[in-house]
Order: sequence, then C-alpha cells, then structure tokens
Amino acid sequence: MPRIAYDLIHPERRTTSVVFASPHSGRDYPWTFVRKTLLDQHSIRSSEDAFVDKLFEFAPKCGAPLLLAGAPRAYIDLNRAAEELDPALFEGVKSRGHNPRVASGLGVIPRVVSNGRAIYRGKLPLSEAERRIDSYWRPYHAMLRKLLEQSRASFGEAILVDCHSMPHEAMDIAARGAVKRPEIVIGDRHGASASNQIVDQIEAAFAAEGLHVVRNVPFAGAYTCQAYGRPSYGQHAIQIEIDRSLYMNEQMIRPNGNFEAFRRILKRVTAEICEAGSGQERLAAE
Repeated sequence: MPRIAYDLIHPERRTTSVVFASPHSGRDYPWTFVRKTLLDQHSIRSSEDAFVDKLFEFAPKCGAPLLLAGAPRAYIDLNRAAEELDPALFEGVKSRGHNPRVASGLGVIPRVVSNGRAIYRGKLPLSEAERRIDSYWRPYHAMLRKLLEQSRASFGEAILVDCHSMPHEAMDIAARGAVKRPEIVIGDRHGASASNQIVDQIEAAFAAEGLHVVRNVPFAGAYTCQAYGRPSYGQHAIQIEIDRSLYMNEQMIRPNGNFEAFRRILKRVTAEICEAGSGQERLAAE
C-alpha cells in the first residue's frame, strides 16, 4: 500500500483564496500492486502526471496550500467519483448507465493505462475497491473540502486550481484548424465551474509567458471541477493541463533539458494566480 493518502504542504501564512491540488502526480507504487499488474514498472507510470508536483511546488511560498496525491493514478484516480466503479474490473458491480470514463477503463480504480493497456489479468474483488477508496480517496477529498472551506471563511471565496499534464499527442485534437498548437488547456466545464473573470486572469498569466492557451478542448475538467466548482457560491474550480513535452521526456518519464526553465515560468505563473486569489484585483474593479 502507498505510505500516505496525500501530502499537504502548508504556506507559512495563507494570503490567498487559491488552493492548488495535483491528484495524478503520485508515484509511490507499492510492490504488492506492481507484482499483480500485467505491466512493467515503466509502463505502469504512463498515466502519471509526472513531476507536476515539482512544477507547482512554489505555491506555498505564494501563500497557497498545495495538496498532492499519495497514491499513483494507476492505483486510484482521485479525479473520479467514488461511485465510478468499472463492472469489467470488479466482481459484483453492475452498470449504472453509460459512463464514457468507466466504459473506457478509466473509472476511480483504472482498468487500463494510456493507449488502453490492461493493468490486471481478470477481475478484482469489490472489497479491494472499497479499501482503496476508504484509505485514499476519502481522506484526500475530505482534506480538499476542508481547504476550500477555509478559503471561503478567510477570503470570502475559494479558487481551486487542479493541476495536470497531458501527453503531447493529446494536443492533436485541440490543434485541428488552429494556427498554433496549444500548450496549456484551461478547463472550466465551459463556464460552469468558475467565473469567467478568474479564468481570464489565469489564462493571462500563462499567455504573458508566451504560452499558447486554449479552453476546454480537449479537456474541460472532470470530477474535481464538477464536484467543487460552484461559482454562484463563491467557489471556483479550474483544471490546468500542461503539454508534457514542455518539460519532460515522455518516453523515458524523466525531466528534459527545459525542465528548470519551465519550472521558473510556472513559478511566475503560480505567483500571478495567487495574486488573483488575493481579491485585490477584483475589489479594485468593482
């Protein structure tokens, strides 16, 4: 079993309503899990948002908490609902209607990694899903809810920035008909999970660094944005997807020569996002 459900890095002092979270960068693969898979230790990591935790590690210095997954995505996906169980993977689970994520093998306990490669041979007992959800999913989301509640209590609003990375090839979809290939995708569920003003500020922070940003294509935000984005209640959830080729060698799953330079870019972007969450800019505009 992974050692921890999550890692929470606190700022010395909360100065912004922003909460950063990385649900897919966990890389603590227990041997009991690895030995049960059909995949080698390299292939099992292909679903990982590798090094995203390192890209955003400056957030606490800017006054924002940073919540990191303790378990890897191939073990449990914290950006799925706890009820998104795959009947093709677990004994005794019945289909609850068509769910495209579950149908493709990407439920809360994934059946496959990237390119549809199967993780297991055969089905698992339902008790295994329940154990993982109770041990990792529930503690992570309980803490995420607590952090957002603290933001609303202290600042009158909460802004969740859910941090992800995407395979370079995923941009083929977003690049169709575009003059320039997208490098950052901001997901706000087409305006349903965050106010347009906040999303505009986040987009501007990336664009100021020369990065090409698009919204909602091909990633509009999954469970986390859907569950926590309540702009009418002053709670906003935004998903950030970063082209992995900007900072890592995807085949080797290791930082590339641009990693440190890109991390410095993310440091500046993170500071701008935290400033947007201080409320000062919106107060001045009102």
